[in-house]
Amino acid sequence: MAENRAEVLAGAAVLAAALGFLGWSLGGDRLAVGAGSYTLTASFRSVEGIRAGSDVRLAGVKVGTITALRLNPETFYADAVISVDSKLQLPTDSAILISSEGLLGGNFVELVPGGAEEILAPGEEIEDTQGAVSLLNLLMKWIGGSEAESDTTGAATE
Repeated sequence: MAENRAEVLAGAAVLAAALGFLGWSLGGDRLAVGAGSYTLTASFRSVEGIRAGSDVRLAGVKVGTITALRLNPETFYADAVISVDSKLQLPTDSAILISSEGLLGGNFVELVPGGAEEILAPGEEIEDTQGAVSLLNLLMKWIGGSEAESDTTGAATE
């Protein structure tokens, strides 16, 4: 009888820990849209690796979230809506870019504050953007550049 009670208590402790981790993972450190936040917009040439829900970081600290991505049919750019912490006051000449956590890491959006005295108001657009850089395209350019250099070098020496 005592063994059954110990097994039930151990099972209950494991279940409580699992529920705690589930709650933390679902709501942990995410910034709630609307609660102490405001939105800004930005247009990117490429948002590869970014989706709604991706982190927005400043100096490596999460300060917001991508809330929406949509293709602008007039400019053929991807328009992003970001929600940032209302305590954050970004200058109007701030930049926004898509960065990567490394070769195998995911992408996130990085804010780079400018130096202007004017502050971006809610709903305004961040003009200075840099889209995602495709590692495959960079590799193909590097390989293509190596062949072009060897062709011109080979032709010059013959």
